[in-house]
Amino acid sequence: MPETSHRRFWLAALLSTAVGALVSACKSAPPPAAEPEPAAPSSPVVGPISGPAGSARQSAAPTARAYRQSGASHIYGLHADRIYKGRMPPLLYAVGVLNVEINQVGIVTRLDWMRAPRHAPEVIAEIERMIKAASPFPAPVRIGKVVYTDTWLWHKSGKFQLDTLTEGQN
Repeated sequence: MPETSHRRFWLAALLSTAVGALVSACKSAPPPAAEPEPAAPSSPVVGPISGPAGSARQSAAPTARAYRQSGASHIYGLHADRIYKGRMPPLLYAVGVLNVEINQVGIVTRLDWMRAPRHAPEVIAEIERMIKAASPFPAPVRIGKVVYTDTWLWHKSGKFQLDTLTEGQN
């Protein structure tokens, strides 16, 4: 007799599992997700646009070296009146090489001089001020945070070029 009760137990378990599966299959489907509103025609973003939480612009650069272009363009957009036009003269007032760390939303988190123009501390201070004021930079969406390096070519007039976008030097 114990064998018969054992079979009944397994038969009841199998039957209740089948009923549970049938009931769960009969549930109604969730309501369809709302269709996203069509986006307004986008206009190209010209120059930097910043917001309190980070950059409204994004950079799809896949590497830190490629991100240099985004960073340099951002700085040029903010300081168009300070860009030295044409080829730089052979003797510059200062040359500095700087690493800039940008987090995932474009905020400057660290500056690290690789080659600081120590003879011109006012240039060091001005470059650091300009970069901090330019934050947030375009968000490096493909690489998360980024540390990119650029060389600042500084003319005695206070105008500059970045090596990434330089027009050359005589």
